[in-house]
Amino acid sequence: MNITIQNNTQKKTFKAQILGAFQQLVRFGWEQALSCLFPVVIFSSLAITQMIPLPFLPRYDWLLLIFLLMQIWMVRSGLETRDELKVITLFHLIGLALEIFKVHMGSWAYPEEGYFKVFGVPLYSGFMYASVVSYLCQAWRRLKIDLVKWPPFFMVVPLAAAIYLNFFTHHYWIDIRYWLAGLVMIVFWKSWVTYEVGGTCYRMPIALSFVLIGFFIWIAENIATFFGAWEYPNQADAWSLVHLGKVSSWVLLVIVSFLIVATLKQVKGKILRG
Repeated sequence: MNITIQNNTQKKTFKAQILGAFQQLVRFGWEQALSCLFPVVIFSSLAITQMIPLPFLPRYDWLLLIFLLMQIWMVRSGLETRDELKVITLFHLIGLALEIFKVHMGSWAYPEEGYFKVFGVPLYSGFMYASVVSYLCQAWRRLKIDLVKWPPFFMVVPLAAAIYLNFFTHHYWIDIRYWLAGLVMIVFWKSWVTYEVGGTCYRMPIALSFVLIGFFIWIAENIATFFGAWEYPNQADAWSLVHLGKVSSWVLLVIVSFLIVATLKQVKGKILRG
């Protein structure tokens, strides 16, 4: 009898643990979904404007207008703070500069017409980079993210700058992305990111979080190119899957984004503690 009662208790405990884990997963997914609001608007707009041609303006210009209105609404509604808007705007400009260079080098193209294009790059393209930072800022606040054993400022800033510059210099010199990735592993070997879900704190190696976010952005990139956000040379005649090697580029871009956000938040935290 005691054995039967003990087995039943263990089964109930196991079921409760499974149910609790599932509930936490749902909570985490919901917070992630809320944090991805801007990217969701971007993908939805890409799909809608491709399937339903809008009048008066070229598609690229409609996308710019939609993203501008979305950004204004997010700030006015309080979903994003003015400080977060400054970080997002900074990365918008960083992304736009990268786009202009990459299009000039023939890495990809924006074949459709548009009034608001600079050197062949529509201005809406910067929002796709800015949406990555928007997600990071939203998730940072919603999941109460904290950094454990974060490397010093003098190591983080040059590393972020080197990763960003390599996107340009590898066209003229050797590509050192894998050396930089190795350096990231060394610098952040002891670093963790903690986050809170439903009052419970979890932690993850920060390098792993870079890889996971980069991989999901690669999936998003395939969706974006399918809906004509931009076009790689091998997609000129028909859409095809983006090469898996692009994951490494997105991981590095995520690292740059994360380092910028983390550094600015740490600087602001020091100022507030004053």
